[in-house]
Amino acid sequence: METVHDTRRDDALGSLADDPMTRPGNVSLRALPGIPDIHPGDDLAALLIEALRERDLTLRDGDILVVAHKVISKAEGRVIALADITPGAEAVTLAREVNKDPRKVQAILDESTRVVRAVKRPDQDEGTLIAEHRLGFICANAAVDESNVGAEETIILLPDDPDASARRLCERLEAAFGVSLGIVVTDTFGRPWRMGLVNVAIGLARVPARIDMVGERDAFGRVLSVTMPALADELAAASGLAMGKSDKTPVVLFRGIDWQPCNSSANELIRPQQEDLFR
Repeated sequence: METVHDTRRDDALGSLADDPMTRPGNVSLRALPGIPDIHPGDDLAALLIEALRERDLTLRDGDILVVAHKVISKAEGRVIALADITPGAEAVTLAREVNKDPRKVQAILDESTRVVRAVKRPDQDEGTLIAEHRLGFICANAAVDESNVGAEETIILLPDDPDASARRLCERLEAAFGVSLGIVVTDTFGRPWRMGLVNVAIGLARVPARIDMVGERDAFGRVLSVTMPALADELAAASGLAMGKSDKTPVVLFRGIDWQPCNSSANELIRPQQEDLFR
């Protein structure tokens, strides 16, 4: 698999039309260059289209664009100054317990349906809040984040409806280039029982959340009985290879993926409560 993610030079990307990695059986992924800083009210789709056309780049049928949610959240105005938040009594108490800014804790509570765990170990300056986001994702701080916001004392939230955001972006890009595309919107989550962070899918347009392989056979002829790869999460995780935290490359193009468009939602990746063995 080829990755090209140094966007400091346009020639590092090269021409997508001449990409040797697009032959059948090969998969390529690469960060798209030239995407400016995004601000509330910006037309993200128009900016992506402009960035592609300025570099004589085009999209093809079957391409999948994986997009970091922060550029969508910024365009949709999901950015809040901490000075505009007044913490309530619950936030103040919880903030004291985990040594967090009570204004940020209030934002976490506002975005959550419940706090799963609040912990501060002796070796931590600031504790950990694991919360169930109103969209169903369970993650640190209900995905309320301060990195790559572009302003001090400011936080960024997930889009109100990441699936809808993905669909709108997909429709605009398909119309502009006359092709059939897929969109995956990502955020970076930690993982229970494993160290480190990976990108996961939080919004989808046309891309299957999972691939049902039950009934197919493995390389040795054994019938698969439970195999169901999470295609959207696989794409999201792989995009992290090209999305540097400091590189300003929030969009990664995947080409050569074997997939069939469908009506999908990132909610299909959330395990139902009745199947949660640790609840």
